[in-house]
Amino acid sequence: MRTSPALRAAALAATVTVLLPLTGCSHGGDEESSPQAAVAAAATTPAGLTSQQLKWTPCPAPSQAQGGGASPSPLPGGAVWECSFMNVPLDYADPEGDTIELALVRAKAKDEKRRIGSLIFNFGGPGASGVATLPAFGTEYDKLRTRYDLVSFDPRGVGRSAGVECEDDAQLDARYESDGTPDDAAEEKAFTEDTKTYAAACEKNSGKELPFVGTTNAARDMDLMRQVLGDDKLYYFGISYGTELGGVYAHLFPRSVGRSVLDAVVDPTEDAEQSSLGQAEGFQLALDNFAKDCVERGDACKLPGSTADEVEQGVSGLLDRLEKKPIAGIGSRKLTQTQATTGIAAALYSKETWPLLEQGVDEADGGNGALLLALADSLNGRSEDGHYDNSAAANTAINCADSKERFTLDRTKEKLPTFREASPVFGDYLGWGLMACTGWPVRGAWNTPDVSAEGAAPVLVIGNTGDPATPYAGAKAMAQALGEKVGVEMTYKGEGHGAYNSGNACVQKAVGGYLLDGKVPAAGTVCG
Repeated sequence: MRTSPALRAAALAATVTVLLPLTGCSHGGDEESSPQAAVAAAATTPAGLTSQQLKWTPCPAPSQAQGGGASPSPLPGGAVWECSFMNVPLDYADPEGDTIELALVRAKAKDEKRRIGSLIFNFGGPGASGVATLPAFGTEYDKLRTRYDLVSFDPRGVGRSAGVECEDDAQLDARYESDGTPDDAAEEKAFTEDTKTYAAACEKNSGKELPFVGTTNAARDMDLMRQVLGDDKLYYFGISYGTELGGVYAHLFPRSVGRSVLDAVVDPTEDAEQSSLGQAEGFQLALDNFAKDCVERGDACKLPGSTADEVEQGVSGLLDRLEKKPIAGIGSRKLTQTQATTGIAAALYSKETWPLLEQGVDEADGGNGALLLALADSLNGRSEDGHYDNSAAANTAINCADSKERFTLDRTKEKLPTFREASPVFGDYLGWGLMACTGWPVRGAWNTPDVSAEGAAPVLVIGNTGDPATPYAGAKAMAQALGEKVGVEMTYKGEGHGAYNSGNACVQKAVGGYLLDGKVPAAGTVCG
């Protein structure tokens, strides 16, 4: 089937997430370095790197690792997207050693005389290609281009920045078709063997890079980027996992923090288990809100049920049937229970894609799983031609370089009842995902990142009350962890993942007022 514009929007929304199926959530850092060592290493970065001159040229079409597609279209007024590469140390503990290239993209500021600097974006994942994502969303940020060059990048391990490689397309198809919520000993064995096989493939194909793709090194890269771009301060817009990266940066380089916005905020105080459990609750809340909306629309909603519980029971019933017998999907590919759960999650990232969820569940009830499978493909990074980008591989590599947690089979099974209580639909799915780093060849750095940033400029932290992937409570936790007079919390009462891209005028006015004019919103500001 061809991808509709709405489905393409769902795929882009899924790009800026913390969740990817069968992975955990991220917690910053890398094993070999403390924050103190990071600052020391950053201070000894060779002058040849800090003074390098970037060569900007019109952007080519995104590579397959970045998601593929056409070259980015010009912005309103004809501004073109330019791309370049920046050299960074592979290992900041050995700054004179090997280097890797980071891919960058920019659109230059409209008003050169009033230009503030470069506004650097990270769209999350971890694993999202900023080089592909910023141009795709460029018109939504064009107001900010009045005084900034809009800049993004593929973090190390992502896309064209020494992208992590694990399994090939055929192996990934088989992996995503397999049962992600085992119910008996045979299925548990297959699940654990698949996890080990995947980790071994990543080590075989990208073993040199795996120890160095953690969030602390990405934060160091951003500080080098700030210097190379010629800015005294880092002006930053982080979304989803990008908020954690921004918090780690603020901790490492508080005096270099400029005007910064964190949107769809990761809770830095939660470990991998707590974060995954929070996502289970967040996706369940989003499904509850979807079901309530369906009931309120009466006969206009295609799904059966006179109450929200009955609508959700219909969804659960579909998933139960798919576990026993997959249905027709796209071409020769079937829709399995795991892929259907992935597709449902993908459609909950934005209220604009709720109609696709309704249509997909309705069609699957009738035996046609094409739409739910296409939604799952969007979240898994699979294009229509059957090729995958590297977002899932990068997601696992960064998460496992960051988090110390390594769950055994027995420990995971002990946690499942709590996850099922949090979400009848997504609990098993996210509970089993705790094992994503089991057997990983690189040790993780810490349980939770330190984001305290005494002395930093104010950081605007925006939480969305209906966010499924980064629950609302994370914004308050981040603001408090950044520290008094640094974290400035703001609330958006809405649905979907993130606030700025909702189009809410109140949110966009507050963000623009700070980034463009330096006006910090009052702490506790609420937009609805």
